[in-house]
Amino acid sequence: MGNNHILIVEDEESLLKLETILLASKGYKVTGVKDGLAALSEIEQNKPDLVLLDIMMPGIDGFEVCRRIKENPETRGIPVVMLTAKKSAVDQARGIEVGADAYITKPFKSLKIIDVITGLLQKR
Repeated sequence: MGNNHILIVEDEESLLKLETILLASKGYKVTGVKDGLAALSEIEQNKPDLVLLDIMMPGIDGFEVCRRIKENPETRGIPVVMLTAKKSAVDQARGIEVGADAYITKPFKSLKIIDVITGLLQKR
């Protein structure tokens, strides 16, 4: 897992730091951005191994970012994990509909995120 690059897309500074520390402590290379446009730019330039994606962000929301990742032949193979406070069944269904590989709700357990990420990266 040491060389896997994870892009975290999270507009809340404290959560971005927490998620970055968690993943870096597990040996992942981590890049963090705060909005959807920055995420799409980073994905195009650096093709991360996995994207950890918030839904509620300024500008383009996480659903749209995920849809664009999965529609692009060059990036559709990148696993996307939605990490969000949106807990409704409708939101979860929409996440899967736009191509999310996993949907985790906040507040989250660190172990669950690590397990999901490890499982998705092993499939690649």
